[in-house]
Amino acid sequence: MSARICLLGFGEVGQTLAADLGAHVRGITAWDLEFAKSASAPTLAAARRGVVAARDARSAVAEADLVISAVTAAQIGEAADSVARHLKPQAYYFDLNSTSPAAKQAAASAVDAAGGRFVEAAIMSPIAPRGVASPMLLGGMHAAGFLPLAKQLGFAGVQVFSDRLGAASAAKMCRSVVIKGLEALMLESLMTARKFGVEQAVLDSLQSMKLADDWRTQGRYMISRALVHGRRRAEEMREVARTVTQAGLTPHMSGACAQWQDWAAEHSAAADEGLEQMLDTLLKRSHGAATC
Repeated sequence: MSARICLLGFGEVGQTLAADLGAHVRGITAWDLEFAKSASAPTLAAARRGVVAARDARSAVAEADLVISAVTAAQIGEAADSVARHLKPQAYYFDLNSTSPAAKQAAASAVDAAGGRFVEAAIMSPIAPRGVASPMLLGGMHAAGFLPLAKQLGFAGVQVFSDRLGAASAAKMCRSVVIKGLEALMLESLMTARKFGVEQAVLDSLQSMKLADDWRTQGRYMISRALVHGRRRAEEMREVARTVTQAGLTPHMSGACAQWQDWAAEHSAAADEGLEQMLDTLLKRSHGAATC
């Protein structure tokens, strides 16, 4: 396919998409703030995958027919503003970031005003293992027009959800209340249980809920995800809180989950430990965590 693609952000999602999209296009250009560091993980990954690491955001998007934004939740507006006026006329700007509807709408305003075509996407599962074929909800007035190109590029799990911009993101944010909330709840629950020496009783009780085949494995997995990806998850949960607020409600749990995810990110070194050792390590480092 002759479509030229630019990836804004070359972290976990960007790298996964680059690997999958490489089978459908001749070349991919990327831009990431970490490209300024020659030994950064994104820089090394771009070289390894044969992706062109642009010298700046402007040159990255200049010739792209499709720009895929996969930055962090906190950077969605800055990313869109920085490239909007440099987009090719009618270029698609495919925003995969997990943010509130309001953040998507603000980014879309910048892109559409500059002559681009903004399409929001809500990835409704982890990006692994299905990668580009992961289930995604598309939204906005350009979503239907973008669908054929998305399918050609291998986005097998996409579906047009709504022509109303923000609806797909609202669905993702509400799902995230549960998914990211469970991670934070598991962290708090099992750390407290370990302190009282009752973690097995808690795990046995959870097992009967049938939410997972193995809650010991699931509990460790959830906590490790918070430890490794807590910073990004905290940004997303703050966007969730904004979404709840927009609905006229008070985001009690969403705000609390963001605090726990932020705290977890400070202790990522414990992510490779077994469950009991992981909990003991976190308990030792938990001074002040309840009021972080």
